[in-house]
Amino acid sequence: MQDRLDEQTLYLFNEGTLTQMYRHFGAQYLDENTVQFAVWAPAAQRVSVVGDFNGWDPKKHPMRPLGNSGVHVAIIEHIEPGTLYKYFIENPAQGFAKEKADPLAFAMEIPPKTASVVTRLDYAWHDDEWINARQKTSSMEKPISIYEVHVGSWRKHRDGMSLSYRELADQLVNYVKDRGFTHVELLPIMEHPYYGSWGYQTTCYFSPSSRFGSPQDFMYFIDQCHQQGLGVILDWVPSHFATDDFGLAEFDGTHLYEHADPRQGIHPQWHSYLFNYGRNEVRSFLLSSAMFWLDYYHADGLRVDAVSSMLYLDFGRQAGEWIPNRYGGHENLEAISFLQQLNQAVHQRFPGVVMIAEESTAWPHVTRGPEDGGLGFDFKWDMGWMHDTLDYMSKDPIYRRYHHDKLTFRPMYALTEHFILPLSHDEVVHGKGSLINKMPGDTWQKMANLRLLLAYMYATPGKKLLFMGAELAQWREWSHDRELDWFLLADPYHEGISRLVKDLNTLYHQNHALFSLDYDVGGFEWCDFGDRDSSVISFFRHGAYQDILCVFNFTPVPRYGYRLGIFQPGQWLEILNTDSVYYGGSNLGNGGWVHSDGQSWQGRPYSLSLTLPPLGALFLKKVTAETD
Repeated sequence: MQDRLDEQTLYLFNEGTLTQMYRHFGAQYLDENTVQFAVWAPAAQRVSVVGDFNGWDPKKHPMRPLGNSGVHVAIIEHIEPGTLYKYFIENPAQGFAKEKADPLAFAMEIPPKTASVVTRLDYAWHDDEWINARQKTSSMEKPISIYEVHVGSWRKHRDGMSLSYRELADQLVNYVKDRGFTHVELLPIMEHPYYGSWGYQTTCYFSPSSRFGSPQDFMYFIDQCHQQGLGVILDWVPSHFATDDFGLAEFDGTHLYEHADPRQGIHPQWHSYLFNYGRNEVRSFLLSSAMFWLDYYHADGLRVDAVSSMLYLDFGRQAGEWIPNRYGGHENLEAISFLQQLNQAVHQRFPGVVMIAEESTAWPHVTRGPEDGGLGFDFKWDMGWMHDTLDYMSKDPIYRRYHHDKLTFRPMYALTEHFILPLSHDEVVHGKGSLINKMPGDTWQKMANLRLLLAYMYATPGKKLLFMGAELAQWREWSHDRELDWFLLADPYHEGISRLVKDLNTLYHQNHALFSLDYDVGGFEWCDFGDRDSSVISFFRHGAYQDILCVFNFTPVPRYGYRLGIFQPGQWLEILNTDSVYYGGSNLGNGGWVHSDGQSWQGRPYSLSLTLPPLGALFLKKVTAETD
């Protein structure tokens, strides 16, 4: 038997640079039935392993401290997989004696039960081809279209039970592939005691939620995604953690993982604990958690939640409720350093994996490398685009002319970061209304507006994200307690939205002008952004040897003979019309193609005369050129 905790491992752990705690801490099998238990509890006077194998008696299996590392260890024989256990931690100086779940547990009991479960993580993967291909191409130049999912409520059984990981591996994977998405993004799957937190109040950073199956079941889900050509992105929450008594909170009778001062250690809005990024061992813990999901579970990326709350010491706080950094500013210097360290470590070990920041402020260089003063993420959610666009779309079309800048402002900053355009779960809950119910007008206009919004997102530079249910034009807000309203697909309007999403994904994949130069100045060019009175905008998406003209009419008034200037003559194929009857529209358009004429317009030598459908979007692809 080989001890999993040598001096070098402990040194790296205490230094804050150990990225594979999951190979050394927690419950590690040393042979067929002998397990080494290891836990960090530096302030504890005594630590014991308790479980169903010893009657939960803290006297039977005491742990021994390893020097000054703060780590306690015990080796116990005859431990079978599935054994329940916790650590009994005593700190008499603090009047503290409690059972705690293992911070490095690979599995947990199904909530509301709270014991850790001894688990082997053996699994025979079949995704070598996917992993090898992932390393060879840049995500910047690829189409990325993400379907965001809450596992527990995407679909349910008739008795209200959620689908298991293995059932999702069949039903969800096939559905997402058929709709043409490239990735699935899961709201936090890490174990969380309160189902209604959607996983954002995490207690166990190395355990997939046992509500839906075993670790191997979740591995099978990701394996099936990869075999079907789908990437998997996991939401991950290193910004704060749940205060539940059995978890990380005051783990050894002291504020071990969190700051002791509530001005630094408690989030006033979420009533959760904030990690202490200045503590080396906490950095090792979080680095290892990120690596764990990429290593043992083959995840293709992590979307890091609530980055803004990590970066700002005064996030969500009033004057006097926060402590400035050593320079007197509000930047969290330890969090900045941690995020840079995290992204560097991930990219070095897992080339091709993407790191995504949910960052809602104007913090500079989120997607620039640490060597250039950035945080090192691959992508950042464009929250500004999301809020501006949804605000604009919620206006009655008669007033949209007064808000035209909501559409035209984005190109001013679009190249400052590598953006993902999100229509996310946050926008369809807590009274905000579903996407379709944000739209003004009667049912026909609401549907047309939603089709217009979706086409606008797919045309705009940046990768795409759509939360589940939007493709159904679901009327009700999303609720984690019920499945999506699948019955809506029996209605032609709703089926039309679903068809449109599928076709948008197909066009997006097949036309490199829509994605290959997302972050290049040559990938986007305004055709006309100044027609405020008609609420019409138009722009070109450029790729190598390919041009697509995207035109949007944000009013219910059809525009006949609408002229737009172009630089080269030729034929333009109408590859998308959101007003097609196939999608539930009125079928007003251009008969499938438009030929340029020699009339100069808008400073360009040629032009097109178009029919713009009401509340409609057109994508026109240049297919031929004329020569004199």
